[in-house]
Amino acid sequence: MLGISELALLLIVVIVVIGAKKLPELVRSMGKSARIFKSEAKAMASDDDSQRDRSGPRVIQAQPGDVISSRTTDTEPGNGSGSGGTGPR
Repeated sequence: MLGISELALLLIVVIVVIGAKKLPELVRSMGKSARIFKSEAKAMASDDDSQRDRSGPRVIQAQPGDVISSRTTDTEPGNGSGSGGTGPR
């Protein structure tokens, strides 16, 4: 744990390095960041709690108009017309 003399020395070094004019702006932005982080952490915790309350498996149903496309290949391996490194010259 830091004592009062160490904190005072640290504050003096910060003021010299950053400058007295920039210090209030820096502290203000750090406060905003801390508030945003705290609110996001609280929101994530409430989301986790609400998901734990649900019982049973989660079911995803397709809506009308949803399309599942499958990829098909024109050539299958081994039939000679696929990618074998040789092509028309």
